[in-house]
Amino acid sequence: METYKTFGTCSRSINFEVKDNIITAVNFNGGCMGNTQGVAKLCIGRSVDEVISILEGIQCRNGTSCPDQLAKALKEYKEKH
Repeated sequence: METYKTFGTCSRSINFEVKDNIITAVNFNGGCMGNTQGVAKLCIGRSVDEVISILEGIQCRNGTSCPDQLAKALKEYKEKH
């Protein structure tokens, strides 16, 4: 399980898991529970690149959002692996 510390959002961090470039788990810590659970469920079973392309740039406040932070987390994950 990977953990990404979020910036500029209500959620404090995101835990996620990737296997063979497919997202298998996502959990936001904090934030709007209904929205973050919905985003998490929609990401499971999709490729890392697909989720990045869908979520990157979504705005809420402070120039980012919980979905955008997940895209940033996945981009960072790709750089490391």
